[in-house]
Amino acid sequence: MDLPDPVWWLIAAVVGYALGAINPAAIFARVFGVDLRGSGSGNPGATNVGRVLGPRWGVLVGFLDILKGFVPAWAFGYAVGQTAGEVAGIAAVLGHITSPFLRGRGGKGVATTLGAILGVQPLLAIPVLAAFGIGVAVWHRVGLGAVLAAIVLIFSGFVGWRAGWTDESDMWFAVILGVMVLVRHQRNVREAVRAFRP
Repeated sequence: MDLPDPVWWLIAAVVGYALGAINPAAIFARVFGVDLRGSGSGNPGATNVGRVLGPRWGVLVGFLDILKGFVPAWAFGYAVGQTAGEVAGIAAVLGHITSPFLRGRGGKGVATTLGAILGVQPLLAIPVLAAFGIGVAVWHRVGLGAVLAAIVLIFSGFVGWRAGWTDESDMWFAVILGVMVLVRHQRNVREAVRAFRP
């Protein structure tokens, strides 16, 4: 269909949000009769599912969370264009963290953010994954690894744009995703500040 770009961006946002709002963690928890809100960290995400239901279920939920960020970002990026893909990816993360199916209290968006990045600009995933791995290895906390990864994502977006590796659209894509993850990890951000404080 030959539609104006803003119409495609709106469609991308709606589809991305709808897919992102589906929460595999909550679905599996309901199947097993578990209330994630009252178990583990209380977060409806892959890490908490791993704690409550076991590692293999945590891995499966993590994969599905990545997939629901990747699919709309890649599909709209391929079929419509880069901006539409980025809009779909951002919307998928927003849907994950504000899921109406969970009364606006969704997950923290880390895996879905990774999927969105892989779907639109895989180059940004390299430093992000490295930062996440380093953060978890140093602090032994997934949340602190996510905070470091989000900061590196924002920084990489700026560096990539200034160096000419990516464009301005990618830069804003990285910044928006990084800020969204940091907002959802406020407690971990405070812990990271304390960890770096002399």
